[in-house]
Amino acid sequence: MSNCPKAAYILKESNKDVFMLIHHSTSLSVLLWNQTLVEEKVGRYHPHDSLIPLFPSLINMGLVMSSLPHTIPLLILSSYPGMIILLPSPCISQDTFTCSRATYYGSPDCLGTPTGACGYGEFGRNLNGGGVGAVSNLYRNGSGCGACYQVRCTIPQLCTTAGMTIVVTDHGEGDHTDFILSPRGFSQLATPNMAQHLMAYGVVDIEYKRVSCQYPGYNLMFKVHEHSRFCEYLALIVIYQAGQSDITAVELWQEDCKEWRGMRKAYGGVWDITSPPKGAINVRFQVSRADGQKWVQVSNAIPSAWKAGVAYDTAIQLS
Repeated sequence: MSNCPKAAYILKESNKDVFMLIHHSTSLSVLLWNQTLVEEKVGRYHPHDSLIPLFPSLINMGLVMSSLPHTIPLLILSSYPGMIILLPSPCISQDTFTCSRATYYGSPDCLGTPTGACGYGEFGRNLNGGGVGAVSNLYRNGSGCGACYQVRCTIPQLCTTAGMTIVVTDHGEGDHTDFILSPRGFSQLATPNMAQHLMAYGVVDIEYKRVSCQYPGYNLMFKVHEHSRFCEYLALIVIYQAGQSDITAVELWQEDCKEWRGMRKAYGGVWDITSPPKGAINVRFQVSRADGQKWVQVSNAIPSAWKAGVAYDTAIQLS
């Protein structure tokens, strides 16, 4: 194989419905049984009568890429006498699910962490019944905080078809994982009585898509962050944010100069400002969705005698 160009190969072993997909540049193969991925392994392989290169054009189209070292779904492209060619199936399906991987972090009570990068504190630990998680690319410099995703793993014997709704409360990166879930969130991907078996995997293939957050009985609230200091420094975080929108800007009305003052994006989902307006505070925030942006204004959203750690009901909800 040393004289062969970089390509992917298919090997059909005799008298078995077992196929090896071998990537020449890494010498890595993916073992399949009845077209179901069951194992990855690395080894040295030698020329074989039934070892053939896939067409270069397919390689150039990116259908077989460096992602092969990770567990991937495969698709039957076509067949030849005694040969079936398998290619990676698309990572985005017709119902907008995206393929990725997920793992979980340690937690003494299986819930979320109160020190998550979004700044939710104890609220983030118990949010969504503890079905929360950290994300990497989906974090988007904090704009992804509070977003909800339907996550489902892809092991038929262990995973439910519906999966679990996960709320983003933290930022984290793993081994090619988009999600690092709380133990409770990860275990709820499993079918009944299979949670321990699923947890034993550590990392699993998943599909995910963004969905609307739902908080029955709750309006959107502005929580005054615990680090706020009355009259000197005000930090806010939006909680119980329903729908599929991102909050990309927050402004406070400055009555004495008759203008809106922008709050700084401090970190995660926390917005702050020094020398905040006196009296009851009008707040407006920019909501960004796939179909555009709009401003939402809430009069007297923060009372004149606001206190750190207290959440104030806006009497509105996003959809």
